[in-house]
Order: sequence, then structure tokens, then C-alpha cells
Amino acid sequence: MDYRIQRDRGKTPDVPSGAKASHILLLEDDEALGRGICMALEAPGRTVTHCGTRLQAADMLQGTVFDLLIFDINLPDGSGLELLRALRQGGDVTPAILLTANDLELDEVTGLEAGADDYITKPFSLAVLRARVNAQLRRSAPAKPDRIELDGFTFDFARLVFARDGVPIDLSKTEQRLLRLLVENRGRTLPRELLLEKVWDGSEFVDENALSVAVRRLRAKLGDAPIKTVYGVGYAWEAER
Repeated sequence: MDYRIQRDRGKTPDVPSGAKASHILLLEDDEALGRGICMALEAPGRTVTHCGTRLQAADMLQGTVFDLLIFDINLPDGSGLELLRALRQGGDVTPAILLTANDLELDEVTGLEAGADDYITKPFSLAVLRARVNAQLRRSAPAKPDRIELDGFTFDFARLVFARDGVPIDLSKTEQRLLRLLVENRGRTLPRELLLEKVWDGSEFVDENALSVAVRRLRAKLGDAPIKTVYGVGYAWEAER
């Protein structure tokens, strides 16, 4: 069956004004359809990475942080639905939209129960897809809490008070920024490049070894915090099991 979509002519993708930069992972095995969706969604401050197989998408998720997932269900090497279910079981909370030719109510219910935030059946309008994408990105960017209680830790980033079981922990500014990135993205592997950019505010003169040193010092101060090294990629605060 032909699920090609018609592009709007002469129209720039309507990214909400003031929206933060976002990175979308598109898993779609139809190459032409995938290219069309990428062209429709890409805009200043927004990028789309396209994968054609479940294996490619799984590998990409190991080393990159995404703000939105768009998964086709029926793939040549498995199911986007099963990949999403595995991500949710692992603690990943990245917003997700499922694309599928299955338009039965039961299919939609199954997708939503597996952890999808939205469900779009083919064929679909690019205008509707853009609107759904914008809505998910707006929803997924609420004001982040300044106080986080996790595994016996208390991290108050507003008052700069940090403790484990009530015992104060003294953290440097660098360690505070690193900690906040890890705990706010727990369950997700943050690449070294992203951490270097965010923790040191994009400085071009940071020694890459500085990140390893900062992680080592943070681990020493926190004790048995679940900060995991993903070799060759970066670091992650493991999600609660």
C-alpha cells in the first residue's frame, strides 16, 4: 500500500515561538516517507535523526539524548511498539508518538498502554503531524523542579542544599551542574560531548579529562549513587528499578 504524504508547498514548519532546541528520533522503514517527515519537521532549533530499522534506533538511543521519539510500528527487523515498551520498562520517559497503518481501536489502546503519548494512523496530514509534535514538545518541557528526593538523597538546587540521609554534602558549582543533568535525565545515557558542553557552558578550552575528574569527585562525595559509566559513550544516573 502507498502511504506517501503530500507536503505543504511554500510553508515553513510552524515551530512554536520561544521553543527550546529539540532533537527528534524518527524510526520509519519507508525511506521516502522518512525523508518527507524529516523535511516537514526540521526547522531552526529542531533536528530530526532518521533510522530505518529497530536496531539502528536502539543503537542511536544508546549515545544520544532525544526530546521526542516517533516510531513506526511495523519494521523489517521487529516492532517499534516493542522497542518503546522496552524503553519504558527501562525507565525512559521521553515522549513518543507511534505511526502505524493499523487503525483498529484495539491497536491504538495497545500502543497507548505500551507507553505511547500519541498515536497517528497512516495516511496522515503533515500539518496534523507537526501540530502533534509541537504539542508533545510543549508538554515535555515543564518547569523543572528545584528540589529532587531520590534514593535517600535530597538535592535542592534552588537553596544549594544537598544531603544523603540528612547528612549535608558539599558540592562545587561544576559538580552541581553535572549532578542536575544526570538526575533530571535519569535512565538516559548522556554523551560526554553533551556533558562537556552543558557543564562547562560551551567553553572551547575544556580538557576532556575534566569530565572524568568531575564524575569521580561527584561519586566520591555521593557515595553509592547509581552513576553508571557507559564506556565509549558517556554517563547515566540509573533509573529506579
